[in-house]
Amino acid sequence: MSENVPRPGIPGPGTATGARSGLATGSHDLAVSPEFADLMRTGWAPSPLPPDARVPAHAVTPTRRERLSALFPGERLLVPAGELKVRSNDCDHRFRPHSAYAWLTGLTGEDQPGHVLVMEPSGPSGHEPVLYLRPRSARGDGSEEFYRDRRYGEFWVGRRADLGEAERLTGIRCVHLDDLGALPPGRNAAEDLELASALSELRLVKDSWEVAQLQLAVDHTTTGFEDVVRAIPAALRDPRGERRLEGVFGLRARLEGNGTGYETIAASGAHACVLHWIRNDGRLDPSELLLFDAGVETDTLYTADITRTLPLSGRFSPVQRQVYELVLAAQEAGIAALRPGARFRDFHSACMRVIADGLAEWGVLKHADGDLHRRYTLCGSGHMLGLDVHDCASARASAYLDGVLAEGQVLTVEPGLYFQPDDETLPAGLRGIGVRIEDDLVVTAEGARLMSGSLPRTPDAVEEWMGPLLES
Repeated sequence: MSENVPRPGIPGPGTATGARSGLATGSHDLAVSPEFADLMRTGWAPSPLPPDARVPAHAVTPTRRERLSALFPGERLLVPAGELKVRSNDCDHRFRPHSAYAWLTGLTGEDQPGHVLVMEPSGPSGHEPVLYLRPRSARGDGSEEFYRDRRYGEFWVGRRADLGEAERLTGIRCVHLDDLGALPPGRNAAEDLELASALSELRLVKDSWEVAQLQLAVDHTTTGFEDVVRAIPAALRDPRGERRLEGVFGLRARLEGNGTGYETIAASGAHACVLHWIRNDGRLDPSELLLFDAGVETDTLYTADITRTLPLSGRFSPVQRQVYELVLAAQEAGIAALRPGARFRDFHSACMRVIADGLAEWGVLKHADGDLHRRYTLCGSGHMLGLDVHDCASARASAYLDGVLAEGQVLTVEPGLYFQPDDETLPAGLRGIGVRIEDDLVVTAEGARLMSGSLPRTPDAVEEWMGPLLES
């Protein structure tokens, strides 16, 4: 796990600029004189973190680690945060720790690349958590990392915690990352499917702290949707209006949280028939609909996932309203099917029954039986939600797709109709219309609570909500 990893544009040991220290420097960096290096070793005042600093999840992570420990008695478990990935030459993609690592440690920042949580067997069946990390850049001991290293230097990417500070932040014993190589082998969550599945399944039911974080994400996302509607008049004048709306939401996501939980879908007109349209380079037409699918990710990395399909003029046309109302009826049926003990697949089946009946009534389908409606729906009607937008994806089918719902699970219900612009099985008036309505819900003892209910869903309510925002 050495930090001296060569990459394009950043020489490693034995190359021109890395030969002296193995630092991640650039080929165009200025040379350092001995006098300057001596100057940089002295004159630095202490700057410790506040002694009461804690990760926000510090009170709940011990229980999470205990639940994992109980599943693998006597086995050494490794849960990596992940590594930096090069975007271009000497620029890395923005780093986000792996969700399992964040869930177990509470550490969610961009200062975590390369770090690993090790669950060290302890006693007859328990584990001691040990966090292997790269501590704060040293000063005054001859190291030049803090001011020269582009990847990890404090003056380049910001301050990290030292070992003692990291222990106070997390409540976990912390050791230097360099010591990880001396450990005997263990089960690594990045490679071991059974361990990865267990970590996903442990997250299927959210505790009250997680539900509160998800509600915060939903609330910020609601504000972001209001921003988007206010920006529609300006976006209608923009050659790439979709991208303007994407940027408006992205600003809100960065102001209120870590950013967006996934790439925003700003799909106008026939682009709405592309399920994951993230090019967002189209012009807006006031006679068309906008399918906007976006979520704010909190600083604790929990994300919302909401979709609204909006008339860019502020008013649905008759045919747009017809399609919208069928999708809404399907969503209502899906929501009504949510309750503890119901099969996960039940809400999708409920949505599709409504869709198939409606398409048959319109004459698009000859009958509602079978799965021919999938030509126009394409995908499932929802998924688990949490630290990942498609949360718990490594869970076994028996625990997720073929499992039953439980109180505390958070999921989306998002039926849609996607009438491709070149689909000759459709009447001309339906072609090029895409509608999805997606909301976030938490399963309760009585059924499910709509977390995103403050965003209107009925066509009349959508028009009433949009009116003042378009004029503001």
